[in-house]
Amino acid sequence: MYDLVLKGGTVVDPSIGLHGVYDVAVQGGTIAQIAPAIPREEATRVLEVAGTIVTPGLIDLHAHVFEGFTGNGVHPDLGGVYAGVTTLVDAGSAGCATFQGFPRHILPQCHTEIIPFLHICQTGLATSPDIIAEGSINFESTLRVADQYKGLICGIKARMVSPALEILGMEMPRLAKRAARESGIKLMVHIGDTEKRYDPNVIRSLLPLLDDGDILTHYFTANPGGVLDANGRLVPEAREAASRGVWLDTAHGRMNFSFDVGRRIIDQGLLPHCISTDLTVPGRLHTVHSMTEMMTRFLGLGFTLEQVVTMCTSNPAKAIGAEQRLGSLAAARQADISVLEIHDGDWLVYDVLGASLQVKQAVVPVLTVKRGEVFMSDWGPRPWGWEPDPAPAGTNGFKSCC
Repeated sequence: MYDLVLKGGTVVDPSIGLHGVYDVAVQGGTIAQIAPAIPREEATRVLEVAGTIVTPGLIDLHAHVFEGFTGNGVHPDLGGVYAGVTTLVDAGSAGCATFQGFPRHILPQCHTEIIPFLHICQTGLATSPDIIAEGSINFESTLRVADQYKGLICGIKARMVSPALEILGMEMPRLAKRAARESGIKLMVHIGDTEKRYDPNVIRSLLPLLDDGDILTHYFTANPGGVLDANGRLVPEAREAASRGVWLDTAHGRMNFSFDVGRRIIDQGLLPHCISTDLTVPGRLHTVHSMTEMMTRFLGLGFTLEQVVTMCTSNPAKAIGAEQRLGSLAAARQADISVLEIHDGDWLVYDVLGASLQVKQAVVPVLTVKRGEVFMSDWGPRPWGWEPDPAPAGTNGFKSCC
């Protein structure tokens, strides 16, 4: 007897080559079977999901959910299981001096799985700016905490921003890379300096530091330090990094996502591997909204549904080294499932510069299954729910670009 069967949805899982109407059975917190017609009497609970899209559980590769310890941390379940997302990667909200807040106070209070990165700054994002002096980094304590929480901490996070680079220069990312290497974990690097104070060519010194499995986040940033040169061309080091196995993540956020930059990058053929929110409290209210709206943006940019699902399921699972457990509906994997609807209509979505993109399809969450437990999606971040802003009559946004 199965614990749960999701019946009649369109399963879209490129990781196992599925795109069609199937039933999905869950038993003991794992995927038990996917078949065209599983008898109802074989399940304790049956949920009718005809007309929906059923995908592996969405993974948000860049979010900030250190609620109560940082000023803008979102409650994990608000951006997680109640928003169609099963796993949130916290992108360095905590440093070695504050990290214990995660296992003591955050993880026990939520249903969403959280996989944290450890900020190279010892106070993480509890202070802003994060690095204000050489003493902001305690290298030995960073190694100690990474070792103490081995198996929980996924990697080290560094932010290529002012004033950190003005104080430490390239020694800051080098220290972060050294900490990651010595701890046997990944490095995630934020690019794009919102203060616009440092040399934009620093990206050409940064990228050679990144190895197979490291993550470059804010790939579509328009701020100094992005992957485009002054002529709008990809710096050669970006292609070299991708060829070495560096993961390219878009991470929208409040200040680091441009449709124009994204179009230029897409036109040059080096597509992102992952999409994510960089979710914060103000971001959720004003620019980011939700992971499903990130999917909406990329459908609007011309990516296929299969590409978009891959960029927020199997690819981020690989990027955090959890592909044997997450990111797929293959039998015996953890029963993490997102049930979504795609609404047809006419909407506008915006980048951080205020540029609009007109979209004809909007992805909205319906329900989430996390380790076999069912969570219904909440109302959504807008007064009218999950859908983007309605497009005024006669609006002409950007056209699809890939």
